Amino acid sequence: MRIVPIILAGGAGTRLWPVSRKTLPKQFVPLIDGQTPFQQSILRVQGDKFAKPLIVTSDNYRFLVSQQLNAMGCDADVIIEPEGKNTAPAILAAALVAKKNDNDTMLLAMPADHHIPDFDSFSQTIAEGLAVANNGGVVTFGVKPSRAETGYGYIEAVIDEGRACRPVRGFHEKPNYSRAIEMVASGLYSWNTGIFLFKAVTILDLAQRFQAGMLSGVGKAVADGYTDLDYFRISEASWAAVNAESIDYAIMEKADNIYCVDFQSEWSDLGDWSAIANLNVQDSNNNTYTQNTTGVDCKNTMLWSSANRLRLAGLGLENIVAVATDDAVLVADADRLQEVRKIVSNLESQGVPEATEHLKDYRPWGWFESLVLMPNYQVKRLHVYPKASLSLQSHKYRSEHWVVVSGCATVCRDEDMFVLNCNESVYIKAGQKHRLANETNDPLTLIEVQTGSYLGEDDIIRYEDFYHRCV
Repeated sequence: MRIVPIILAGGAGTRLWPVSRKTLPKQFVPLIDGQTPFQQSILRVQGDKFAKPLIVTSDNYRFLVSQQLNAMGCDADVIIEPEGKNTAPAILAAALVAKKNDNDTMLLAMPADHHIPDFDSFSQTIAEGLAVANNGGVVTFGVKPSRAETGYGYIEAVIDEGRACRPVRGFHEKPNYSRAIEMVASGLYSWNTGIFLFKAVTILDLAQRFQAGMLSGVGKAVADGYTDLDYFRISEASWAAVNAESIDYAIMEKADNIYCVDFQSEWSDLGDWSAIANLNVQDSNNNTYTQNTTGVDCKNTMLWSSANRLRLAGLGLENIVAVATDDAVLVADADRLQEVRKIVSNLESQGVPEATEHLKDYRPWGWFESLVLMPNYQVKRLHVYPKASLSLQSHKYRSEHWVVVSGCATVCRDEDMFVLNCNESVYIKAGQKHRLANETNDPLTLIEVQTGSYLGEDDIIRYEDFYHRCV
């Protein structure tokens, strides 16, 4: 029996701000080894033991999912949540979709934003829970604590050196530091990875027992769902009535057939900047420096920069984390990294766009970034994927001037259609219908100069769109 992975890829990851933001959360950012955690999650479940994954994500990230799958040459089925409802409804929806093929389908539910680099060890650990899961148990996976960590939940399991798969006594939320020390010293507890193995019928029976209302609501939302392009969309109206709840609270803490297997390999939830620092090369003074950073006489400090046009330098710092992007810098006490979301909340309350938005805005056809923004003009760089196309559109308040800097563009302007090669340009007046397409097998890059009285992204009237966005 092959295992169907359920990969949960809808979270926002605010504790890794400013690199992780609502428009591009951490699972889609290359944090470690040049690949994104989402891509690593997909690669982790390739091979004979695993069937095609089921990915649960939001409408905002569906094209990021597709683009990153295509970049790896991997295939998956994608379920779109109308809104985030925590892990329990998402997992139940995926289980109901998977159950259509086989009531006894074996499912592995896992977050898309974890770091588990040893794929072979991961696969072997999952295999250790198969017998219990086949017999109607739910297997969760833990990690033996290496320190008193307050950022993780904990699993309490029976000590039995002769069994890899041990009965679970309980789940415990993130403890304070003194309690974490006690839990680690006892030897009874493992960090909770949030990864679960079970048959579809098992989790649905438990949901019927403990969350009948939630299961009924999720069932209706899935039954009322529909296919849109390559995605399965859960019904928005039915989903709205479903209560948001974590799978731990909703089911796992109530059930009596839960078992735990501990990973023997490296694991991190990439939950905050200290987790990222621990996974990067550190010097003799416990400092972590990335590209475009310089540190002198620092201790227990991380300097991280993803900004190509900015050098981050630290002098005489101790126990500090500084993270720079092209449009924001975070400087924090390393002991308070669990509180970074407070910064995000504060910025959001002030209406600061950097709280949730990156300079680079990803779209199904590619991405754009703002290079210069002034009251009556803006300069952007547009990157269009091969064989991709923007919508047929017009603007009420702005005109646009496109200059091709690499690749070849096919342009529709009112009734005219023509090709622009490198160093060629076109001017589009406000009100003119236009479309930009890349019909080649190579990427297309343009510089766009906008002029007008209003330059907001909502000044778009769409007439046709290949990606089924609102017209």
